[in-house]
Amino acid sequence: MNRIGVDPRAGLRVVIGFVLILAGSPRVSLGDGWKLGVGRVAITPKEPIWLSGYAARNHPSDGVDQDIWVKALALEDPLGKRAVLVTMDVCGISRDLSARIREAIGRKHGLERDRIVLACSHTHSAPVLGRNLLTMYTLDDAQKQKVGDYTRLFESVVADVVSQAFETLSVARLDWGNGRCDFAVNRRNNPEGEVPALREKGHLKGPDDHDVPVLVGRDVDGRPRAVVFVYACHCTVLDGYKVSGDWAGHAAAALEKRFPGAQAMYVAGCGGDQNPIPRRSEALAETHGQAMAASVAAVLERPMKRIEGPLRSAYREVNLAFGSLPTRSQIESDAKSDNRFAASRARKLLGQIEELGQLPPDYPYPVQAWGLDELRWVFLGGEVTVDYALRIKKEAGSSPTWVSAYCNDVMAYIPSQRVLKEGGYEGGDSMVYYGLPCPWSDRVEESVMSGVNGVLGLIAPASIKGGPSTDVVP
Repeated sequence: MNRIGVDPRAGLRVVIGFVLILAGSPRVSLGDGWKLGVGRVAITPKEPIWLSGYAARNHPSDGVDQDIWVKALALEDPLGKRAVLVTMDVCGISRDLSARIREAIGRKHGLERDRIVLACSHTHSAPVLGRNLLTMYTLDDAQKQKVGDYTRLFESVVADVVSQAFETLSVARLDWGNGRCDFAVNRRNNPEGEVPALREKGHLKGPDDHDVPVLVGRDVDGRPRAVVFVYACHCTVLDGYKVSGDWAGHAAAALEKRFPGAQAMYVAGCGGDQNPIPRRSEALAETHGQAMAASVAAVLERPMKRIEGPLRSAYREVNLAFGSLPTRSQIESDAKSDNRFAASRARKLLGQIEELGQLPPDYPYPVQAWGLDELRWVFLGGEVTVDYALRIKKEAGSSPTWVSAYCNDVMAYIPSQRVLKEGGYEGGDSMVYYGLPCPWSDRVEESVMSGVNGVLGLIAPASIKGGPSTDVVP
């Protein structure tokens, strides 16, 4: 088993260690149908490195509970248009890292941004990556070097995994369905210690989304080659110092064991305010993973809907406005604060002012959508709260709609209007860890929804009478 090390000289050696799941050569022709290919590589660090996601950690990792992965699903639709979905066992990626990866993929494979999805599992037991959540950590020079080396190697590996997936394209069919799983709990409304009793009595509070969307790619004999599943829940069963994919990693491993030759891939839903409960042990991570695997397997064992038509795709960036920006004097005061997180953010903001002359008033927020026959799949950036998934699916009417988050850029929490008004961690307090200047404006939900409605309009079947609709709006 190959793992990513933090020695930059190991880059070429690691590439050789790709673990590919390949299907046999097709024995029959499906005409102008779909093709798919898959690739994967373990990105488990070989030596101690700072793990992402928790501000309370005070030293690097001290072991491995489970390997972590980058996996790619390459698709070619019946019209010969290609796309790729990449799933990554990382807490998040920053805008600059995402842009470099997508540009490299696009140049090599002729893909626009609307045909490339980078999906983070948001496990809190993977290494710090690039600039993501960087104000959360106190890294010495040695650890900064390790994080930099790991990030550069990660970037090259993603591009290579995508290439391997396209190299393994072969005739396939795509099916989709929906399952259910219920270990996610709204953490804003239910004290963790009270959840077992509340669950038993049916008294859990707050919105949640227990749908489990499933996409499966099969070979000509009907065997699964790729199984993609979505669920709105944080990967935060674990909070220690060992590397792990958390419950989602265990779910993928269980599915791959259950369906030999298949590659299982997790895409996070709008779980910004949803936690897996109970939690805080490797045994519980495995328990939740097994529950998810059982839910997904049940979908595969029932009749599913076949996807016939071409892939429709669209991508936009909408400007999410910040609320009341701090003054320079306020930032300079924070830079002297005993609160290391506030001081770290202040130093970053002062650097922005020196470079740009002012703080940016908004943030370019990525919104993406794929259309697969009647199915519509929305990909949102950031840690999106569950209200968005519920609203998008409700407003979609009769069209089946999936909603994913943590895609393409994990810049901050994305609170709904309700959560923003309530405040708290997801409502605005977390912005300090992401290095952003203040909470979002009260227009945040409507701004996100305008982007969602825009891309959904572009992939509507009525817009593709002459072929697939592809739109990229910067």
